[in-house]
Amino acid sequence: MPSYEQAAAMVAARAAELARTLPAVERVELEESAGRVLAQAVCADRDQPPFARATRDGFACRAGEASAHEYLPVVGATRAGQVAGGALPVQAVWEIMTGAPVPEGADAVVMIEHVEVDAGRVRLLPSRKIAAGENIVPQGAEARAGDELLAGGSAITFAQIALAATCGYSALEVFARPRVAILTTGDELVSVDANPGPGQIRNSNAPMLAALVAAAGGEPWVLATAADDAAALDKSLAEAAEADMLLISGGVSAGKFDLVEPALARMDSKFHFTGVRIQPGKPLVFGELRHKRRVVPFFGLPGNPVSSAVTFLLFGIRVLGALAGRLEAGPRFALARLAKDSDRHGKPGLTRFLPARCTFGGGDGDLPEVALVSWQGSGDLAALARCNCFLVIPEEAERLLAGEVVRILLS
Repeated sequence: MPSYEQAAAMVAARAAELARTLPAVERVELEESAGRVLAQAVCADRDQPPFARATRDGFACRAGEASAHEYLPVVGATRAGQVAGGALPVQAVWEIMTGAPVPEGADAVVMIEHVEVDAGRVRLLPSRKIAAGENIVPQGAEARAGDELLAGGSAITFAQIALAATCGYSALEVFARPRVAILTTGDELVSVDANPGPGQIRNSNAPMLAALVAAAGGEPWVLATAADDAAALDKSLAEAAEADMLLISGGVSAGKFDLVEPALARMDSKFHFTGVRIQPGKPLVFGELRHKRRVVPFFGLPGNPVSSAVTFLLFGIRVLGALAGRLEAGPRFALARLAKDSDRHGKPGLTRFLPARCTFGGGDGDLPEVALVSWQGSGDLAALARCNCFLVIPEEAERLLAGEVVRILLS
């Protein structure tokens, strides 16, 4: 059974192979592109900024003249959206607003609060200094016309949308979302709107996994729940083989009714690993099923919801990112400081990912602080809903102590 690092390396290697085949391309309006993956480069259609731009309200000047601390006449004014009406004369200043073009000849902008104003004249306060280049962004400082600003394969969020908009892209070419089949298994599962009978539970994994898939850039396809029956599983897997990727929840342990692995084997599946030395999620299965000349990567996720969520965040997200055409995709880790009363023993031979809550943005320059969330095992959905990350306890760690710098898996 591989360690977490070994399993992660196997998944990353297979994801790199899958990434060599790019998805189909489609065109979407810019306002509908959030969450998609660029299939084209975004290039600057003109210099950025297209003119020397003031970054403060104040007075455009020559720094050497203003530094003499003598009164200089105000000979013009420009606000954002206007064009300066000529060059700046010698021994003069030009009133200017944030975002406005700087008049030719000016090499600095003095902030309005740093000058004295007297009858149409201003002078730099004796206690202040100004140097050439201050409070001005030169033309082309951010990019030159024709520069590639975003590469194909970039995930599109608010920042990429803003950049594309300023470059004149009203629509973008994006990769088609990979279709991810979600198959939950188990006789105990009933629909969300059902009234569970004795021994039954509502199917929480299907909507949870659908949300995770959508957030990672995939198109979730939730299949009907499969019973703990070989024929039912064979039928469901044959249907799921039409997807680009398959997530199977439940039925991958070693119990009498854990029938998923035999069903996958009947489809001539290739198994990369069956089990990983992690907690939760130890029974995880990764491989590819083969059906009608199609090869579909799959993950057999443990049925407990915390296990399903953790294993998707650790492994599934990387394969899904490769299928979506993303340049970078994978689990996201960060450093934090372990909070008081969150000491935790390790488990020899297992890398642990425990539900935790991190307080980001402490404001004092120190690392964020992370505390464990009280939980009752990998079926505890209330704990999963309270957490915003998972504390990572390496398999070689005997104990983590309060105040230590630790690694967290972001959710």
